[in-house]
Amino acid sequence: MKQFDELFNHVQGLKDDFEKYYDKNNGAAGTRIRKGMQTLKEMAQKIRLEVQAQKNAEAAKKPAKPAAKKK
Repeated sequence: MKQFDELFNHVQGLKDDFEKYYDKNNGAAGTRIRKGMQTLKEMAQKIRLEVQAQKNAEAAKKPAKPAAKKK
């Protein structure tokens, strides 16, 4: 849940720059948005990989199902 909070706070931190860029046409704010969105992408990818690793670890703990017999 900590990662979600970090992700959420990051998005909220971009709000002012979005307003400056879209409402006031501030080009520097656009640069900060692009940088912030790249960071957001990296954060999301990290979460994706951790979730997948945890899912795979849990699946490895479960006993394998026996193969179905052909008739």
